[in-house]
Amino acid sequence: MSIKTPSDSDTWKLLKKGVAEIISELELQRMLKASAESGKPLRLKQGFDPSRPDIHLGHVVGLRKLRQFQEMGHTVVLIVGDWTAQIGDPSGESVTRPMLSADEVRVNARTYMEQFFKVVDRAKTEVRWQSEWFGKFDLSQVIRLTSKFTVAQFLARDDFAKRYQSGRPIAITELLYPLLQAYDSVVVQSDVEFGGIDQKFNCLVGRELQAMEGQRPQQVFLMPLLVGRDGKQKMSKSLGNYIGVTEPPDEMYGKVMSIPDHLILPYFELVTDISDSELAKIGQELKSNTVNPMELKKQLAREIVGQFHTPQAALEAQAAFETTFQRRQVPENIPEFVLSLPGGTGTDSLSLDIPQALLATRMVKSRSEARRLIAQGALKVDGKSVGQETIPVPADSALTITLGKRRFARLKLVSVPQK
Repeated sequence: MSIKTPSDSDTWKLLKKGVAEIISELELQRMLKASAESGKPLRLKQGFDPSRPDIHLGHVVGLRKLRQFQEMGHTVVLIVGDWTAQIGDPSGESVTRPMLSADEVRVNARTYMEQFFKVVDRAKTEVRWQSEWFGKFDLSQVIRLTSKFTVAQFLARDDFAKRYQSGRPIAITELLYPLLQAYDSVVVQSDVEFGGIDQKFNCLVGRELQAMEGQRPQQVFLMPLLVGRDGKQKMSKSLGNYIGVTEPPDEMYGKVMSIPDHLILPYFELVTDISDSELAKIGQELKSNTVNPMELKKQLAREIVGQFHTPQAALEAQAAFETTFQRRQVPENIPEFVLSLPGGTGTDSLSLDIPQALLATRMVKSRSEARRLIAQGALKVDGKSVGQETIPVPADSALTITLGKRRFARLKLVSVPQK
């Protein structure tokens, strides 16, 4: 396959769209031109620590950019951080990640890669595990690597600086993390590294280390951090404000519809293929209040669900959303369960243990979860809020349970005579 070069303004705009910073833009342009002339693809480094198995739309922002480069003929080098996952990187969060066992890393990595290739072309990706090189590292190599940088240089990193000034601890293993990530770039001879804007320091260490080792320094593509559904913090599974790429269409659609209005424009820009002219139109409509934000969210939700499922699934998810939330109706196709209750027959009143019913319908995983949701006011029975754990119900009757906004079940209650 021939290598394409962003010689025309439209292609270059596409590569820059939704990017926080390029270091250095001029050098990258020269590298792309040289690649096209020589027919040798650039090596695009993307690393991930399999500290968790799933990816969300926040990860997709950078993956979409990788796919665009692949379509120009370049190669993605995916680094599985099976060593750095055991060290932890605060990434601006001022917390360290838990160390993982080798088995946990492998399980998480397998799931992660299945989702990674929903966006990135598997055929144009080279997968490398850090254990290929760090598994052979000895103490002398570690000392040689650490001797290339000073503590002062690393304390210049914003997160480390804040923690040091406030007297909070910084583990020596954390200082090793940027060095190991940088060494990855040397081993795979990275031409361009991709990362979130919070990874700027680490990526720049990679540039410096490559130059020290006699390699051409990698260029750096820094992607903005997608804000989560809370509208405040970056999307994160640990914060619960994420939209996962493997979630069912209805769940994914509903989560997109729940984002604050001020996130509509950045979501369109960062996770859809909308054109610049359409993006400008949406921005103007929002600014002038000439459009209902809900209609834009529906368009956004269709675009996102269509990417990870099908356009038809997106339309069905929209229909379900409109039925359930806008018209406040219970969906037609909800699971039905039969629950036997001890008591009399006919019109006798029975006692329904709500936590038990929620467990029987698999709407919760434990009685404690059921109790918590009931206490939070998340439960409705036949459309009415219920705050008790036990309620009287007619024998041989049927009722509809609603838990939260998206979980429904129909219960047919059958009385069983007591012995």
